[in-house]
Amino acid sequence: MLFPDVHSATSLTVSPDRVQHFTSDSVSLTCEGNFTEWRVRKFSEDGRLYSDCRRMTGSTCNINTSKSDTAVYWCESGSGEFSSAVNITVQNDGNGPILVSPVHPVTEGASVSLSCSLRTQKILSNVFFYHNDKLIQNDTRGELKISAVSKSDEGFYKCQYSGRESAQSWMSVKVTVSGADSSSSPVWLIVGLVCGVSLIIILLLLLYHCRRTNGETFSFIYYKHSHTQMHHEVHIKAIKQVTFYILIKVLLMSRRSVRMKISSKCTPLFFMVIVVSMRQSEDGKTLKMVQQKVITPMSHL
Repeated sequence: MLFPDVHSATSLTVSPDRVQHFTSDSVSLTCEGNFTEWRVRKFSEDGRLYSDCRRMTGSTCNINTSKSDTAVYWCESGSGEFSSAVNITVQNDGNGPILVSPVHPVTEGASVSLSCSLRTQKILSNVFFYHNDKLIQNDTRGELKISAVSKSDEGFYKCQYSGRESAQSWMSVKVTVSGADSSSSPVWLIVGLVCGVSLIIILLLLLYHCRRTNGETFSFIYYKHSHTQMHHEVHIKAIKQVTFYILIKVLLMSRRSVRMKISSKCTPLFFMVIVVSMRQSEDGKTLKMVQQKVITPMSHL
C-alpha cells in the first residue's frame, strides 16, 4: 500500500526506523506537533479503518507486532491535523530475512543504506539486493549503500539471503527545491503578477481608444455626408432659380418683341410652363415677380 507524502504541521516517527518487522517486535509510533490530543489511525490490509491505538501513552502508540499489524499508519490531532502516512510490514515467516529500509522518504542527494537482517542475526554478508525485481548487487557486502540518492533510485527493494527472500518495500525519494530557487520564487511570482495586471490594463486602454476612434470616425463621416448633401441641395436650388429666372425673361422678351396676343390654342401651353416653373421654385420673391410680370399682364391680353 502506497500513500503520498503530505506536508503538515504534524509528523509520525517510527522506532525502530524501518518498514519491515518480525512478529512480536516492540514498535513505537510517536506523534509530534504543537497539539495536546493525539490518536494513531491505521488502515489494514483487509480494508478496515481503526481509529485508536490499543496502547496509547501520551502521544506514543506501542505495538507488539503481529501479522494483523501490517498496515498504513498516521497521526491525527484533536483539531483534525494529520501527518504523513507510513507503511509497516510484519514478516510472518520467523526464519526468513527482512529488508531494513527507511520508513520516510529519502531526500534527493542524501545518502542511504539498505541491509538484510534475520531475527537471530542482525548483520549478514553475501546478500543479494534487488531494485524493481532487477538484481543490482550480489557480492560479499551485506549492505546496499547509495551515496547520493536520485529520483531514479525510487522503487521497490528486497533482499535475498541463503536462497530466502524478504518482502519488498517501497523507498520513496523526495525532491526538494534549492535555496536559491525557493528564495527567488516569490520574486518571480510578484513579477508575473505585475506583468499580468499591466497587460490587462494596456488591453483595456487599447480597447477604449479603438472604440473612441471609431465613434469619432463615424461622426466625421456623418458630418461630411450631411455637409455634402446640404451643399448639393443648395447648388440644385440655385440652378433651379437661375433657370426659372431665365425662362421668365425669355417669355417676357417674346411678349414685348412680338406684340401680339396669344391665341387661345397657345394659352394652355403657356400657363402650363408657368405653373411647372412655379412648382420648381421655393423663392417667394420669384413667385411674386411671376405674378406681377407675367400673369397679371397676360390677363389684359
